[in-house]
Amino acid sequence: MTPSLPWQSLESRFVEPLRLVRRPIAVTFLDAPPAGIERFAGTEPSGCSFWRLAAEGRVFYTVPSDHFNCAVGSYTFNIPLSPEREKETEQTLQLMFGVGYILPEEVPGLPRLAKTPNVVVFAPLGAAPLAPSVVLFSARPGAAMLLNEAAIRAGSGGALPPLGRPSCMALPAALEKGTVSSLGCIGNRVYTGVGEDEMYVAVPGADLDKVAGALSIILCANHTLENYARDRLAQLSTV
Repeated sequence: MTPSLPWQSLESRFVEPLRLVRRPIAVTFLDAPPAGIERFAGTEPSGCSFWRLAAEGRVFYTVPSDHFNCAVGSYTFNIPLSPEREKETEQTLQLMFGVGYILPEEVPGLPRLAKTPNVVVFAPLGAAPLAPSVVLFSARPGAAMLLNEAAIRAGSGGALPPLGRPSCMALPAALEKGTVSSLGCIGNRVYTGVGEDEMYVAVPGADLDKVAGALSIILCANHTLENYARDRLAQLSTV
């Protein structure tokens, strides 16, 4: 995968056939700020809030301190919090433990980045200023199924069961395991506005082109099998 790939064309190869309502999000982890890209200014309550901004068309980068408001997101991105923010993390985790949202022994097993990123670039896929590390798709289950099947055909993972909470662990999981699906979590749905009828698929950027190629085959195959199943339903269903 090279930065010269036409990202807008690649985005269209997913958005149009899958009838995606939201634009795919390109996320790139870097060691240094890239030239010509706006640095994020302001605050957001969570790391996945940046997904919402990117899906709306913004292109920008964040630094570790921009993620300090999200204890869970900072953990999955391997971002150490400043000493003054560590107490907030403990309070957030105690709330989650107290209401039974997550068990303390589950935390060490959550996927997280192997290395702390100094910079994270967010953009809609079609406007990506450089090659993405991971591309996030929000899709209805039918479209997510097609993406998953395309990933398996392309040899880009896709065989893991859907991930649960937190949604942000889908990014490090995709980098480690290949394409993964995520059912989303309640915090993510509040912060991003993703509907109850949507879920996520995270595709490694390096695999994106071959997954797009496999998708065209999967779409044709599913169309043929849909007609086959409908014919059998009409012929064999007697109830």
